[in-house]
Amino acid sequence: MLNQLVIIGAGPAGIMAAISASMEGKKVLLLDRNKNIGQKLLIAGAGRCNVTSDIPAEEFIQYYHNGDFLRNVFAQFSNVDLMNFFTENGMELDIERGHRVFPATKSSADIVAFFRNMLEKHRVQLWFRNRVLKVEKQQDDTFKVISKKGEILAKSVILATGGKSYPKTGSTGDGYRIARALEHTIIKPVPVLCGINLKETWIQQWQGITLKNVTVKAISEGKIIGKEFGEILFTHFGVSGPAILNLSRNLADVRNKKGIKIIIDFKPAVDEKTLEKRLIEEFKKNSNKSLKNIMKNLLPQNIIEEFLLMGTLSGEIKGNQVTAEQRKILISLLKNFCFNFDCLRDFDQAIVTRGGVSVKEINPKTMESKIVPGLFFAGEILDIDGKTGGFNLQAAFSTGFVAGKHAG
Repeated sequence: MLNQLVIIGAGPAGIMAAISASMEGKKVLLLDRNKNIGQKLLIAGAGRCNVTSDIPAEEFIQYYHNGDFLRNVFAQFSNVDLMNFFTENGMELDIERGHRVFPATKSSADIVAFFRNMLEKHRVQLWFRNRVLKVEKQQDDTFKVISKKGEILAKSVILATGGKSYPKTGSTGDGYRIARALEHTIIKPVPVLCGINLKETWIQQWQGITLKNVTVKAISEGKIIGKEFGEILFTHFGVSGPAILNLSRNLADVRNKKGIKIIIDFKPAVDEKTLEKRLIEEFKKNSNKSLKNIMKNLLPQNIIEEFLLMGTLSGEIKGNQVTAEQRKILISLLKNFCFNFDCLRDFDQAIVTRGGVSVKEINPKTMESKIVPGLFFAGEILDIDGKTGGFNLQAAFSTGFVAGKHAG
């Protein structure tokens, strides 16, 4: 039997492609190697599912690698369209700080249940625990989908298999192998939106400490290659948190990563002169207190000991004993605290993948392959990635919607 449309991958892109296609009256078969839909959706946003951002739609593309490719996609299905899709179908949303949009229940499981109901409503046929091994283009322009459970014939195929991040959810790079066999170029996949390993072993002493409203930058050969503002988290391996995850995107394409420095500005809201005035005031006001106690007014208590050691400063000296030279050291540490970059965390801890199917080989208006007519792509399998804050899910939903609209 010839299926009108087969979609491979029941993640956010594949789900939305199936719904979009069915809304156009197409008969859809959705395949997935897992036992249910949306395995990666379940862990999105730490289980809360940050579905998109409510920033103005015209500003969206600046938050992406290869963002220009998405211009036509977002014109057909924007963040506003996605939010309306949810609310019109009974899923209430909340907007939190940083323009982040979540389900009102703050539950990824509720988002997955919502999509399962939508697939049932639109009579999408589902086939789980069925891993696709290969897709072949036939002489009659149809496709043969070769899976673990048999061969499936299709008029059109959408590849929405995801990237390589969080492989336990089923994203093991199958789509790259399938696309390459169909003569598509695969840009080398690398992990992004991931933590950063540091060379300093003592960093484990800061594990669990969170810093808010700081600036972090990466410097290579004296040049700033990335800079972010926000929250960072110290871990047993180094640093993570939203600002670090975004910074990792700037490091992904750097070929020579040796000698990269990660610099934290603990007080980005003030310049060095203003900071020096504040320190002088603190030392005058607390002239008989120890330096380690005075620093509690400037830093979390649990980092002060190592912080002062980095400047070879004793925490026992009194405020009225701090010299001008020691003030300069403190200012330097507060504005430019330096770590040595080791490497990015691997795919098993990366939120998304950079690399994948080259967007140069995809029609941005339809998501159809320029090489194999009838073959479409959607989601993380493409060489597209965005910052944290709902941008990657939005790209998956939008490319899925467009692919489903035009395929079949």
